[in-house]
Amino acid sequence: MNNPCLPLISVLVPVYNIERYVGICLESVVKQKYQHLEIIVVDDGSTDRSGEICDLYAQKDSRIKVIHKANGGLVSARKAAMRVAQGTYIGYIDGDDWISPDYYSDLFLKIDGNGCDAVIAGFSRDLFDSSTTMSNVVPVGCYEGEKLDCLFSNMISTGNFFRHGITTYLWNKLFKREIIEKIQLEIDDRISIGEDGAVVYPALLKCKKVFVTNNFSYHYRQREDSMLKKSRPFEQEVLQLQLLYNQISKDFARFHTPLNLRLQLQKYLLSTCIIRSGGIVDTVSGAKYLPFEKDFKGKRVAICGAGTFGQQLEKRLREKNYCDITVWVDYDFWEYRRCCLNVDPLEKLVETEFDYVVLGTVDSLATKAMRERLVRMGVDSAKILSIYTEDEKVEESLSHYLNLGE
Repeated sequence: MNNPCLPLISVLVPVYNIERYVGICLESVVKQKYQHLEIIVVDDGSTDRSGEICDLYAQKDSRIKVIHKANGGLVSARKAAMRVAQGTYIGYIDGDDWISPDYYSDLFLKIDGNGCDAVIAGFSRDLFDSSTTMSNVVPVGCYEGEKLDCLFSNMISTGNFFRHGITTYLWNKLFKREIIEKIQLEIDDRISIGEDGAVVYPALLKCKKVFVTNNFSYHYRQREDSMLKKSRPFEQEVLQLQLLYNQISKDFARFHTPLNLRLQLQKYLLSTCIIRSGGIVDTVSGAKYLPFEKDFKGKRVAICGAGTFGQQLEKRLREKNYCDITVWVDYDFWEYRRCCLNVDPLEKLVETEFDYVVLGTVDSLATKAMRERLVRMGVDSAKILSIYTEDEKVEESLSHYLNLGE
């Protein structure tokens, strides 16, 4: 697709200290079958050779424009790219990821061929030598009218706590510029938690027609250093979460619709709070708050799950000496051992004594799968504890976290 009469796609590429990966990223973009691209790379104050590599690629391909700026964060970098974008369509790719050659040609056919305002793809999660395909929960297809309203009513939360109907990421989507430009440019530069969702969901609400596809050609690189979740005191993150809530709430207020957007947003924020805090938090009254089905203070506990939430949960429980952690397990234990985390295989549970197994995930489907697997292994279902919240109590539960900053 090297026809200059085809619509221009602007690809926004933020870059910061990723000299090992940015060449692979740019190589994958310039080799797209859809050639009518404007590739806007923003070097956000890199201190390594990332900027030099970007400049080298710009010398080799006239479609690449490089912006060098002082470090201002991901939102700031994307806004710098958006300000100069000229394309009919806007796409994103993070500078350490890569895309297969047919990525933009396929998305273009979906969005242009169906007269859509946005196309939403799946993606591939690349870790070490493995690659796993990830789909949206909402079914593949073209949405407009009442069908689109149904999509909106499940896009942030599918109903169960907690599972996104549509993934928050900007980089596995293609938008008409007129849909997304204003929203991207008005995002608060200070937002560094949930900055993708703050753009994606308000932008989708502006759409009249949307296409969902299971294209997995976007490769999200989960780097080894990102497997270890660096954390700061949750109290320091409350401001970030309040900024996110206020930003999306303000944008949602523009749309006069009876959709359950407020509850969806609160579920999204609550899940983020639980993940970032490890669940356990000191309330204003001095009590401990944990969003699990039962309290396990002072009990022997096995933790199942070593992802972001599992790591935070293990860390917070040890810091607060809340219980006796007898073992920490995960199906993909080897991935975490390679990152120097003391995680064992699930089978270790069989030879370990515990009062409860605490599931380290907020994802409703992952929780169900974990519970069923453990029961098959012989674990008493009454001893398996997972995140639990009712719709009527979501706002109250959220206040346990966000009121910390008051």
